[in-house]
Amino acid sequence: MKVIGVIPSRWGSTRFPGKSLAPICGKPLVRWVVEACMKAEGLGEVVVATDDARIAEAVKGSGARVAMTRSDHPSGTDRVAEAACAGDDDIVVNIQGDEPLIDPALIGAVAAKLADDDRWEMSTACTPITSADDLMSRTVVKVVLDSFDGALYFSRLPVPCRRDGEPDMASGLYQRHIGIYGYRGAFLKQLVAEVPCALEKAESLEQLRAMWIGGRIGVVRTNEKGIGVDRPEDVAVVERIIKERGLT
Repeated sequence: MKVIGVIPSRWGSTRFPGKSLAPICGKPLVRWVVEACMKAEGLGEVVVATDDARIAEAVKGSGARVAMTRSDHPSGTDRVAEAACAGDDDIVVNIQGDEPLIDPALIGAVAAKLADDDRWEMSTACTPITSADDLMSRTVVKVVLDSFDGALYFSRLPVPCRRDGEPDMASGLYQRHIGIYGYRGAFLKQLVAEVPCALEKAESLEQLRAMWIGGRIGVVRTNEKGIGVDRPEDVAVVERIIKERGLT
């Protein structure tokens, strides 16, 4: 069994084209993500999956393997599946390419969720929602957990719904989904071969396809919220946090 960390990193982005190469404290964004992955325990290989030679050039010498992938993939998951070339018993971790401050310990924990427990076909992560605004926001994805920290459902709506009264924010029921995924190799192949289901289309959440076909998703709890670079103005925010943490 191999554990492969894959960072999908394409040039095209509606809000921030070329953001993978955006300089952050003197280093391209994608290099920050690669370096976090290289520190994660349990990864046997780190792969940058890209369709652009400029991104491939930027990660040379980083220790990551570059996989040049097709440019017409419908999702990052499809790009990850092509780049990983995983065996059925391998574990593939899909790490977002726009989170330069991702915690290496979280990457390792998502991989370990599968390596240590064979009840799950996939793994991901969540963090508590403490803000009523976040709970109501449709850009914040929520996950409802069972007693084993398995995912019951993902939604953009405030779930679970409290029938009577206002949501109890201290209850621990409200969890924000964090977009990092682990897959067993066999299930990843099955997932990308499936067409989007009605639930996925309604919520615009690809993980619902995995649940639709019977995939069990184990969820790692963390207090790390994650900070993504979605727009050019996010760069200054990330640089400030990097300097505050003494990471330069």
